Amino acid sequence: MSSRSSLRATVVSYSFGELIEHLLIRQLEVGSVRIQPRHNSIPRGRSIILLSRYLGLFLFILTLATAGLGQSQQKPTALPSPSPQEDDRVTVFTEEVRLPVIAVDQFGHYDPTVVPDDILVLEDGVAQQIKSVRRIPANVLLVLDTGGELSGLGGVSKRTTLTRDVALELLGNLREDIWVEIMQFNNSVDLLQTWTRDRPATVKVLKTKLSSGKRARFSDAVAAAAQQLKDRPEGSRHVVFITDGVDTPGGKLTLAQAMKQMSAARATIHIISYTEYVRQQPPKKPGSDVVRQVPTSHDPITTMDPTQPPGTTRSPAYVVHSITFDPAMRRQRKAYEDAIRNSQQVLTEIAEETGGQIYLPKTSDDMMSQARDAAREVGAEYVVTYRPKRPLSSAKKGEYRRIEVASRRVGLSLRSRQGYVVPSQP
Repeated sequence: MSSRSSLRATVVSYSFGELIEHLLIRQLEVGSVRIQPRHNSIPRGRSIILLSRYLGLFLFILTLATAGLGQSQQKPTALPSPSPQEDDRVTVFTEEVRLPVIAVDQFGHYDPTVVPDDILVLEDGVAQQIKSVRRIPANVLLVLDTGGELSGLGGVSKRTTLTRDVALELLGNLREDIWVEIMQFNNSVDLLQTWTRDRPATVKVLKTKLSSGKRARFSDAVAAAAQQLKDRPEGSRHVVFITDGVDTPGGKLTLAQAMKQMSAARATIHIISYTEYVRQQPPKKPGSDVVRQVPTSHDPITTMDPTQPPGTTRSPAYVVHSITFDPAMRRQRKAYEDAIRNSQQVLTEIAEETGGQIYLPKTSDDMMSQARDAAREVGAEYVVTYRPKRPLSSAKKGEYRRIEVASRRVGLSLRSRQGYVVPSQP
């Protein structure tokens, strides 16, 4: 066995002190020199050399032993494992804009031949390179106003039955692959039907679950609709309101707060408005030109006052052309007239900003016809995608970017939203 093998075997069998002594002796044996501890036979110079070699070897072994002892006492540190919450969800911020664009031909019908070269998109005045133009199934949220059925300015009022009929007409003209959800609002906001393609089930809901109320929480309905759209694919979100847009005071949100949430949902909004309908006069009846006094209460003390001439009351009200000129009612109608005027302006701005359209029917037949028009609008939509030349990652928080869409082909009409708020980065 070689000297190296012998050394390895000796380390295993000796203690540390014995190991040092044995190594020193072994070193001398290898060099053909033996230790003579009791005899002074080694020359002085040779002794100094041997002592230096012993001391260097001793320090080297001591260093190795100390390092080995430290490593044996050190406990391994386990690497921290990621928590399940960190691995379960990954958020990706994509540099792509999905823009809904309604495309119709010169007759107002859906144009199925649109290609990227037909569309010009400007973002803040800068032309963008379109990546794709495609069609995906739309998601349509019907929001029905069934509250505040106040008699209209001309005697014609908003009616829940008419709202239901208009919704059924629109539903019957939507493509079968379109997803539909239904909400109503009156004293509160209620979700009647979750997202579905089951047309018979949706028709049944409209015929059996609509209910009326005294109030109309329009702002709360707008905010609730925005929440319902969050999980639907962007570029395919539509909201159809059938309403006069008048908001009863006392809701949870203001209209400005609700519209901010709807703007963040980036949906296309279509509105079938009652604002012109309630201004119309009903057909005249024979004898309607007669002016007569009518009682304002069913209280016998006020209606049958013995101190007044027969047929008169203390608080008179008169009817001309079937319109009651009660002072309290006139004040209420005056307030409603102001609210209608303001709401029509707001509803028009909402529809135009989001790329939708507002319909202002004057008769029930007009409402039915325009419900079909709204269904065609939804069916004529494309989703245009592009990568902004100015990166979304460079946008400030809440930054708004203006959008312009134009047709490059004769006979093709395009309409889209006027801008969008850059989504916050994760």
